[in-house]
Amino acid sequence: MTTAPLALLDTDSLLDDEDRAIRDTVRSFVDDRLRPEVAGWYESGRVPVRELAREFGSLGLLGMKLHGYGCAGTTATAYGLACLELEAGDSGLRSIASVQGSLAMQAIWSHGSEEHKQEWLPSMAAGEAIGCFGLTESDFGSNPGGMRTRARRDGTDWILTGSKMWITNGSVADVAVVWARTEDGIRGFVVPTGTPGFSATEITQKMSLRASVTAELALDDVRLPAAAMLPGAQGLSGPLSCLTEARFGIVFGAVGAARDCLETTIAYAAEREIFDKPLAAYQLTQAKLADMSVELGKAMLLALHLGRLKDAGLLQAPAVSIGKLNNTREALAIARECRTILGAAGITLAYPLMRHANNLESVLTYEGTSEVHQLVIGQALTGESAFR
Repeated sequence: MTTAPLALLDTDSLLDDEDRAIRDTVRSFVDDRLRPEVAGWYESGRVPVRELAREFGSLGLLGMKLHGYGCAGTTATAYGLACLELEAGDSGLRSIASVQGSLAMQAIWSHGSEEHKQEWLPSMAAGEAIGCFGLTESDFGSNPGGMRTRARRDGTDWILTGSKMWITNGSVADVAVVWARTEDGIRGFVVPTGTPGFSATEITQKMSLRASVTAELALDDVRLPAAAMLPGAQGLSGPLSCLTEARFGIVFGAVGAARDCLETTIAYAAEREIFDKPLAAYQLTQAKLADMSVELGKAMLLALHLGRLKDAGLLQAPAVSIGKLNNTREALAIARECRTILGAAGITLAYPLMRHANNLESVLTYEGTSEVHQLVIGQALTGESAFR
């Protein structure tokens, strides 16, 4: 008799009925709709984002933990479990949903005017409008405060000039939340992508997150009305609060990728015969599987604990950094170790291991590199900032 890795710790017993139902719905969607297609999307570097966004929207996956404006209003834990199941399919597919919901929609919901919310959130929740989040620049990733994108006043209007890099959904978006430096500090702007002077160029030749659209945004004297500015955010606290929301989803998502790798590997090792007995029957194989299951279980318990803290209103940013640092690091290690058990078969798209490993190389560093999260945790422990 065999036992699934997470069943060893009975993590399902920690879920309530609603969380479990949402988890199961997303898992079935991934298995039936996404898993049969994702290897082809990854290989071609093309993914039907608009079609998928509408399907995600019909399931209530976009902005799902937000309340009102057509959003599902679920618990944070349920949102995390949805991210876990989406990333068990592919990190790029989870990114489509998390950038839409936890970055673009979150920024408008948390910091936008009522007019912004009414105009954009219902259509974004339905997947009829796609959003992106323009913070990172080519020279300013870990240090977003150094951004060069500027917004200056011209009468009552704003004029934005600059560029943003590595923007998920950028070239298919209908609206961009763009952060720019002003005389009063960093402010956010809601920018319809059809505005003159706005353009987006898809980034190609990626080796990671190939089942996701990534773009460079260019803003060439983009003129916006005064009402385009997000009134509720001034300074870096606005965009960083959105990043914390997205990192929370990554804490769960990384567990999904690792689980998919480990379950695939256990099934393969049970069937693959070497020296006249199953690969799974060898001590070294079992040692690898045991160690990976321990780390997977710890990562899942950490994610669920952070989810409960967030639902109780007690989750602090350094704890999210602990989750993001640990779970992405361990998920990547699991993906790599699983690949060794499959040998040459593990490098093909017939199995998800190398695809997950390549994706996790990006997940490890986006929305805060491991080094950044180490410094966030270090600052919380010592009271000293080591960023500069």
